[in-house]
Amino acid sequence: MARIAGINIPQNKLVHIGLTYIYGIGDKFSQQICSSLDIPREKRVNQLTDEEILKIREYIDQNFKVEGDLRRDYSLSIKRLIDLACYRGSRHRKKLPVRGQRTRCNARTRKGKAIAIAGKKLTPTKK
Repeated sequence: MARIAGINIPQNKLVHIGLTYIYGIGDKFSQQICSSLDIPREKRVNQLTDEEILKIREYIDQNFKVEGDLRRDYSLSIKRLIDLACYRGSRHRKKLPVRGQRTRCNARTRKGKAIAIAGKKLTPTKK
């Protein structure tokens, strides 16, 4: 069981794919880690030796900010924007899209599930 940065890496995956399970390491950085540590692309996680796992763990600790530290920095930067009361901070506070997207007909992911408005029925018109 390979445990790197507090995450259990799946055993049967390729190493460069398994490393993407760590928050803060994507495809680009996982391939960079494998190439700098001379780990072959076709090697799987369960074929790694203890020395290679230790090298990966040390390399990530030295060169990347991952998991809890990265999440904390991310939330602190959002909290800073909210405390400044700038436009982006107010959008975060209201849970609306921050980067200029329209909200009239989209933004359901950010706003949450649509809520029906009670008593909004139209009265029939007489002719």
